[in-house]
Amino acid sequence: MKLFIQRATVLGSLVLSLTACAGQQTTPESGGELNNAEAPSLAVGAIPDQDPEKIQRLSDKLTAYLESELEVSVEYRPVTDYAAAVTAFKVGDLDLVWFGGLTGVQARLQVEGAEAIAQRDIDEQFTSVFIANVNSGLQPFTDISGLKALKNKTLTFGSESSTSGRLMPQYFMQKTGLTLDDVKGKVGFSGNHDATIKLVEAGTFEVGALNSQVWDSRLEEGAVDQSKVSVVWRTSPYYDYHWVVSPAVEERYGAGFTQKLQTALTGLDASVPAEKELLELFGAAKFIPTENQNYAQIEEIGRQIGKIK
Repeated sequence: MKLFIQRATVLGSLVLSLTACAGQQTTPESGGELNNAEAPSLAVGAIPDQDPEKIQRLSDKLTAYLESELEVSVEYRPVTDYAAAVTAFKVGDLDLVWFGGLTGVQARLQVEGAEAIAQRDIDEQFTSVFIANVNSGLQPFTDISGLKALKNKTLTFGSESSTSGRLMPQYFMQKTGLTLDDVKGKVGFSGNHDATIKLVEAGTFEVGALNSQVWDSRLEEGAVDQSKVSVVWRTSPYYDYHWVVSPAVEERYGAGFTQKLQTALTGLDASVPAEKELLELFGAAKFIPTENQNYAQIEEIGRQIGKIK
């Protein structure tokens, strides 16, 4: 009986001790400091707009950089397509996502309080290119009216939800009175910009529309057979890619974490070799701050062509 009482006393003390410890835990809401190392991982993703191998290299370096800057666990979660990135952000499976202009707007409209926080230096003056197979008979032109020559030509976009590979090219076509019904056959959707180049290069489609930065990068790498495909027109500029963050990060990591994220992204320094490599994978010299209102034109055009309800 004495032994039983001793064990009960020890057990009771242990329970009281654990209860006290639990009561002393701090949370962002209580005003105390949260141990971010023990918080759930920051889930990061990106639209799959390029070759998967390049995206894998980018994700590894990005994860390492953000962990060092933010002092939280970071997990990169790949998605299958543009729509999947929007859905993952909507349901909370992704906290921070590298979106195109259209997908960024689509995602923010579904998550109250979501913010566009950073874009590349090139994204406030972004462009698309229309490329053509040499056998298409198309010649380069400088005025938007030249798009009328796409009539009765086969055409592929990138992803259906791509800003630079579908939304803006279709918008510029419509400005000349050219509709998707005017092209030959069914419009293609390659899935990403690299695939668009390859399809036009191979002659599967006579014309393709894509991200100008990807096109320029592939030319520089020598990855395009210029005897088979070339640019026929480059669009006027518009806002495009940007980082969007969920308001959930403020609840999880504490007030001010969104600002800390923006500072980390805009703080990438091209004079630091590892950070320069990460910037180059993004096709950027640096990241700069941005805000939701910069994508009002994208939202308007998205509604016009039925990609935003």
